[in-house]
Amino acid sequence: MRLSRATMFARVLESDASCNGRFFFGVTTTGIYCLPACKARKPKPENVRFFPTCEAARAAGLRACKKCHPDDFARGADPVLTDVEILVGEVRAAPQDFADARAIVRRSGFGPTRLFELLRLHYHTTPADLLVRARLAAAKTRLIETKETLAHVAAEAGFESLSVFHEHFRRLNGLTPAAYRALPSSQTFTIALPEGYPLGYLRRALSRDIHSVSEHLDGDRYESAIRLSDGPALLHLNLSPTVIEAEISAGSAVEAHALVAGLLGLDQDAAGFARLARKLGLARLVAGRPELRIAQTPSIYDGLLWAIIGQQINFPFACLLKRRLFERAGEKLPNGLIAAPTPAAVAALDPADLLPLQFSRQKAGYVIATSRLIAEGKLDLTALRTMSATRAERTLLAIHGLGPWSVNYLMMRALGFADCVPLGDTGVTSGLLDLLKLDERPDVPATRRLMTLFSPYRSLATAHLWQFNQPIPP
Repeated sequence: MRLSRATMFARVLESDASCNGRFFFGVTTTGIYCLPACKARKPKPENVRFFPTCEAARAAGLRACKKCHPDDFARGADPVLTDVEILVGEVRAAPQDFADARAIVRRSGFGPTRLFELLRLHYHTTPADLLVRARLAAAKTRLIETKETLAHVAAEAGFESLSVFHEHFRRLNGLTPAAYRALPSSQTFTIALPEGYPLGYLRRALSRDIHSVSEHLDGDRYESAIRLSDGPALLHLNLSPTVIEAEISAGSAVEAHALVAGLLGLDQDAAGFARLARKLGLARLVAGRPELRIAQTPSIYDGLLWAIIGQQINFPFACLLKRRLFERAGEKLPNGLIAAPTPAAVAALDPADLLPLQFSRQKAGYVIATSRLIAEGKLDLTALRTMSATRAERTLLAIHGLGPWSVNYLMMRALGFADCVPLGDTGVTSGLLDLLKLDERPDVPATRRLMTLFSPYRSLATAHLWQFNQPIPP
């Protein structure tokens, strides 16, 4: 669709990355042309010209911006992103080589402010948080694969002391390092919840579909058919305000712990978002639930199926379609619950198989075609977890049937990225309408602009907006 000059300038003011490549803009006073998402100082409207291509901008006598590199983007290259990805790869591979966040800045070749900006943009993180998580990942591998003392594991991962190691490990995993090390020899584990964890909201998340064929919540007893690398298994959780007791029927407790920790949202900075909301004068957004987290889907594939199925239909009908797909292609366990189908099982279907289940022909085609990409190795879901948010978003948007809402929903609920907004989501716009006392429901550009208030916590802001008009659960 052809964009008006006013619309394009508005997108430039918003640094809207979704418009990169759709048009370029030049500034006559500086002689430079840029991508719409360029973070340089915004020009006056009378000094701006818009171009369909870089070639057109150069033909007008302008030169490429050295901050956003529009020529590189136009030919598919992104050297700044590549540099950041290489840097993050180095930190993750050898966190012990970086004494602190300043060492990451020195290695990057960028200034502190610029690197902070780039990591926020591309990874939704900071240098310090990147380093802590890289150290913890390295330590977890050592805990499982070696018999080294905890002090040695901590030192080898780069932690300055055993107490600091314990503090970070418990905060993001809900277990002590010693308890985590014991997982391979057990089928049970107990996760400690953060103080003030809103258990009522977890119950609500676990029982969204009261007719689900894959999970069931009865009071504080939760049962789910999950799929681990060795196959399907039953997961049992006993919920309480301070701890979650977990048990699996088969498979790896290490994998099950990762699934449960994601379900609980343990690695999300709920307190940081609550502080931001209060600073903005919007304390009512987090009232009664400052520790609210986003429950992650059991697997990336599960999230992908839901993102496709849930497009442009109401929630009850989406739940119905998901149940029918699970009944058609999933794996039934002895207790009657059904584990999610594998990509290969769905890939083996024909779109005509889903039409009697009330799938539209288009939705059936999207579900099966995407599953075939995964089954054929053309879409590596596991690799998405380690990609930058930018790379993951580009990879997913290239898939036919996945639009901005689906991709941001998937990135937020299955990949755990912290700064996503499912634009066009009615729950988000309804929440903003009431929270900010707007005269009318915001459209997509207005939603994008308003949600920048909550960066770099827009995923958590989305979760709170979803709950803003809902009664507080017991």
